[in-house]
Amino acid sequence: MAHTDTHAQPAHHPSVAGRLSTLDRFLPVWILAAMGVGLLLGRLVPGLAGALDAVKVGSVSLPIALGLLVMMYPVLAKVRYDETHRVTANRRLMGLSLVLNWVIGPALMFALAWALLPDLPEYRTGLIIVGLARCIAMVLIWNDLACGDREAAAVLVAINSVFQVVAFSALGWFYLQLLPGWLGLPTTSADFSFWAIFVSVLVFLGIPLVAGFLTRQIGERTRGRAWYEQRFLPKLGPWALYGLLFTIVLLFALQGHQITSRPLDVARIALPLVAYFAIMWLGSLLAARAVGLDYAHATTVAFTAAGNNFELAIAVAIGTFGVTSGQALAGVVGPLIEVPVLVGLVYVALWLAPRLFPNDPTLPTR
Repeated sequence: MAHTDTHAQPAHHPSVAGRLSTLDRFLPVWILAAMGVGLLLGRLVPGLAGALDAVKVGSVSLPIALGLLVMMYPVLAKVRYDETHRVTANRRLMGLSLVLNWVIGPALMFALAWALLPDLPEYRTGLIIVGLARCIAMVLIWNDLACGDREAAAVLVAINSVFQVVAFSALGWFYLQLLPGWLGLPTTSADFSFWAIFVSVLVFLGIPLVAGFLTRQIGERTRGRAWYEQRFLPKLGPWALYGLLFTIVLLFALQGHQITSRPLDVARIALPLVAYFAIMWLGSLLAARAVGLDYAHATTVAFTAAGNNFELAIAVAIGTFGVTSGQALAGVVGPLIEVPVLVGLVYVALWLAPRLFPNDPTLPTR
């Protein structure tokens, strides 16, 4: 996807739409259409869900896994890996991201789930699981569209993946058993599979990360950076969107019956999700600005903090509670809400950029 390297801000700011390519400009339309196609396929084609789910990588359908790999690879091929050292040296960025992702995010989802779904324990548990699964996939696309820092996004996603393997099960025990017990609330017993989490991270981050790194290394050594970034990447970039749309179609084809047969339940689940994404994103952006980060890094912090790894959340919910459980439905509703909301926040980020970060040299110029 198109991305302009950071440089000085011009005197005139084009409209948000003018900063996006034609393909990117209509991204909400493509995504909504993909959701609709997936829902229709799931309802109208008998046996499609079973066929798609017949082969799995870990707990995730193989076709969906392939779509995620196609989605992730072009974005990771754009990263300048020789510049990631400057990200790890930025202690404010690293510290803020860790606190937002692993302290604030899960706590906020826990609070919203209990406040808005006190009478629906299965959906509440599903949402808490979504809050524990920090984003390691689609955030790279949202960050890229909003002209965030690619190298920072790659590093933060890698850190999230490590923490996910180490901390997911412990946080699940804390938020589903220990903390509710302290507060006098009902507890939920859940046995998370370390192996399922490890496989999810390895597949959805590890494979495209290695492929993207090798592609840049080989491309630059054989043809040079100018050719790689000016000729090769523009041809590769749109495949991230194709992979995203393909994944969305398959995901909603697999879960379409659950979504369309329980519209009121979906609406109840959607409310805390919308509140979570909006509060988490805006709060993270303002927090990053408050600690002195520039637009590119603040945007990256905001999207990596607001996004969630719905693939892992769905896999854990299905593996722990069953494919027809309320917990699984809550996980499926996650991307139904997250995708259009975070796409909308891309536009909000581009609109807010010159207002919150005036004269910032990292402002988008397209």
